[in-house]
This record gives sequence, structure tokens and C-alpha cells, in this order.
Amino acid sequence: MGKRTLAIVPVLALLVAACGGNQKEKEQNINQENETTMNTQDVPNRTNMGAKLYVTPQPALMIATYDADGTPDVMMAAWGGQYESNQVCFSLGKHMTTDNLRRNKAFTLSYADARTVVQSDYFGMVSGNDVKDKVAKAGFTVTKSPNVNAPIINEYPLTMECRVVEMRDDPDGGAWVVGEIVNASADPSVLTDGKIDIKKLNPLVWDGSTFNYFTLGDSVGKAWNSGKEIK
Repeated sequence: MGKRTLAIVPVLALLVAACGGNQKEKEQNINQENETTMNTQDVPNRTNMGAKLYVTPQPALMIATYDADGTPDVMMAAWGGQYESNQVCFSLGKHMTTDNLRRNKAFTLSYADARTVVQSDYFGMVSGNDVKDKVAKAGFTVTKSPNVNAPIINEYPLTMECRVVEMRDDPDGGAWVVGEIVNASADPSVLTDGKIDIKKLNPLVWDGSTFNYFTLGDSVGKAWNSGKEIK
């Protein structure tokens, strides 16, 4: 499977990016969106669950932008991933962030982590259209990116500064976005020997099956090495 095919997997998945609304309503909407009229047969010796989407876990991506008057805004999205070696992609519904991306053509992307689960979830629950400066309300601080017209949220230890290189609008006001990474910066606290230490970063992942956040466990193998046992 090529890198572009892998990148399209999120386009078939569910965007968390929840800005307001009742949790039960969201779950009901997800179930309705995944209904199908196809006639399918049960797979033997398994629990068959119908045409429901279980691309899980998904990242808890924090997308930060400036609004029309320069106020920093940030939202959480799970529907995203890597597109090229220096590009990321994600899909959003109709949000303030979507409008900001169209206008500014720039954003920063960080990862929610175990230390920031309360604030990060709040950023996913509340729309910047309803709470003018929700970043400040959450007690977070901002540094203006020196490379793109977007804010860096200081409390997230790893941030990628990105410019929008492609944006495909949806009829409902949402969009599919490709961003080119201009620069990445990290707090020294999440580095080991100059490289990102995933255990120190301790990023959150989101489970769309149970609507819970999880952290990662220990390494269970080495890429391009563990499989040598079979070779």
C-alpha cells in the first residue's frame, strides 16, 4: 500500500473535532452516518457489528489558527495523518478553524498529551464562535509562529508550523486540508539524544469505539526488524 493510499485512510474515518453538542447526539449521528443499505452476510466465528467504522485508535491533533481579528484559536481533530514526508492532511467539518484556514492559509499542529487532557478535550468541546478566547480561558499561552501566520500553543511540547498547500471544500462547509511542514520545534523535555522520545511526549490517542482517550504503552517491537524472525 503506497503512502498516498495510507493517507486516504483518514478520509474514510470519523472526524472527532467536536465543537459543542451533546455526546449522545454525536454517537447517534455517527451510527446514522455509518448505516448502509447493502445486503451483507455475517462473518463466521466473529461478533458482527454491521457497517460501523472502527479505524481506531486515532490521533488527538490540536490545530491552532488565528481568527479574523487575530485571536488565537485551537481545536481537536482525530481525522488526520501524514500525507507526504513533509506534509500532513486532515479533514474538518464546518468550524471557525476551517474559515481561519481558508483566510490565513496557515496553522500549527500539535499533539494532545496526558498532561493536557482536560484542556485539549475542552478545545474539542467548545467552538471559538461561542467562546471568543477559549485558549486564554483554558489557561494556555501563545507564541506567534515566526514562520507562518499561526499561533504556537506553548503548553504543547511538540509543534509543527504549516502552510496550507491544498484545500478541497465540502458542500457542508467543511474541507480536506493538506499542509506543508515549514518547521517543527520541540521542548527539550520530550527529547532524548536530540530525537522525539514518544514516552516522554506521552501523546493521547482517541478511541472512536468507546469515546475515550488513551496513552501509548511500551514498545513491543522494532520496525523493519521484528519481522526478520519469519524471513
